[in-house]
Amino acid sequence: MLRKLTVFLLVILLAFSFACKAKTEEPVVAEVTATPEPTPEPALDKDLAILYTNDVHCAVDSAIGYAGVAALKMQLLADDCYVALVDAGDAVQGDAIGTLSKGSYIIDIMNEVGYDVMTPGNHEFDYGMDRFMELRDMAKFPIISANFMDSATGKPVLDPYTMLTFNGINVAFVGVSSPMTISTSTPTFFQDANGNFIYDFSQKDGEKAFFAVVQAAVDAATAAGADYVIALTHLGIDAATSPYTSSELIENTKGIDVVIDGHSHSTIECERVKNLDGDRVLLTQTGTKLEKVGLLYITKDGSISTGLVSDFMDKDPETEAYIAQIQAQFEELLNEVVARTDVELIIFEPGTDPAVRIVRNTETNLGDLCADAYRYISGADIAFVNGGGIRTSIPMGDITYGQIIKVHPFGNELCMVEATGQEILDALEMGARATPAENGGFLQVSGLTYEIHTYLPSTVTLDENNMFVSVDGEYRVKNVMVGTEPLDLAKTYTLACHNYLLKSAGDGYTMFQDNNFLLDSIMIDNQVLINFIIDGLSGVVGADYADPHGQGRIVAVETAP
Repeated sequence: MLRKLTVFLLVILLAFSFACKAKTEEPVVAEVTATPEPTPEPALDKDLAILYTNDVHCAVDSAIGYAGVAALKMQLLADDCYVALVDAGDAVQGDAIGTLSKGSYIIDIMNEVGYDVMTPGNHEFDYGMDRFMELRDMAKFPIISANFMDSATGKPVLDPYTMLTFNGINVAFVGVSSPMTISTSTPTFFQDANGNFIYDFSQKDGEKAFFAVVQAAVDAATAAGADYVIALTHLGIDAATSPYTSSELIENTKGIDVVIDGHSHSTIECERVKNLDGDRVLLTQTGTKLEKVGLLYITKDGSISTGLVSDFMDKDPETEAYIAQIQAQFEELLNEVVARTDVELIIFEPGTDPAVRIVRNTETNLGDLCADAYRYISGADIAFVNGGGIRTSIPMGDITYGQIIKVHPFGNELCMVEATGQEILDALEMGARATPAENGGFLQVSGLTYEIHTYLPSTVTLDENNMFVSVDGEYRVKNVMVGTEPLDLAKTYTLACHNYLLKSAGDGYTMFQDNNFLLDSIMIDNQVLINFIIDGLSGVVGADYADPHGQGRIVAVETAP
């Protein structure tokens, strides 16, 4: 029988949580406290338990699942705690249940579970601005962000914070969205019909302006009577997003008690980072896909502690039934077998536990397959697919329609443009600017090979919206070969990709927007992949894709010759 994790055991877990360190390769703080620290905040008449999730990406019934979240919430209520349930973004995208409903099924489930507040992640905007506003209105909980701005008025589009009150004690949640949202979602969603940006995320004037906007929201919440201020952020800790990481936000603000973070899919139980005044602020993040659920306690004596729950096996039957009812509406379609693979197609480094994603910084066999599909269907000389657009691995065996949607859940469409060799080189340089760190815009390729000389610093210049401007120094990308010939910077090639990158400047790729489009949004991305496997590979992915690290199209050169 599966062991039930009781609230008593949760409290024991939390008592030791401050000995934990972030399970990430790069430390984000210099100091970790050994025990929870009492604060001078007013006391509660009973403990407050704040459950938190982030980067669920439509994993509604995997691991703990939303039914587990609901059961945990009910158990805490039964244990006579005040309970709040919050989310730090990227909930509505990542699987067929989100794609086919354009996010509404996920909001419906979050309503059913009883969320109290959410901060939008970059992927909340994946279905367009109008749809985002519709999802906001569907939610029975506030969706907040202090730095999602109407550029014309300079005012927040959403409420910057919300206040929850527990027996007279006010807990403010301040929403903070990634300043890189424009380039990591679809840039045209934030523009008017003339291509002018009408929304921003307080990134236009640099990090100091961003920190000031967040500080203003914290100050406003405090002035409104907040006894505790919790920042609900979608920033992450990846070096590639600096200076907009959660730790840098803490270091440049004051008045925040806790940062509940998302975006980088990191597992951070209880690190503390010094703020502008030298006070230590708790930073936490749950990872992704409900593999863990966060549990933050504010006790009656005012102390704050946190931990991550991973072995809670109870499920709320009503929530389970609600999810099953939704899934039944499209189960037959998703289970249809469309092809077969004799090899595992990967986005993660084989044999790693926890899994280490590599599709955003190196070649993989699934990256090769997706890029080959674009080139085959279009007949282009070259094809690109951004690593951030390849979302999951495919195990060996039958391939279902649902698995293909999980690989390409965004509904992007195949396009082909004429592009010069110089534009292609600039695009490769843009994609390689963060390597070996992750970058969602890292390019998986077909029809060419190239080297990334990672010992060279990137000289890519970006504008205030993280869009490509120029390369101002030596290129890291070298020895680009198109077939058997060196890339000719003056020659015009045909380049296949999707509308997100070629038309909408997704991931900051501005160099193709004004080019001549030979094919314009002719087929949805998941159908491109299906058609290639069926028609180009006779229905079977075979030995050509056996190496998980691909066919040697992208080579990292780590030391100078």
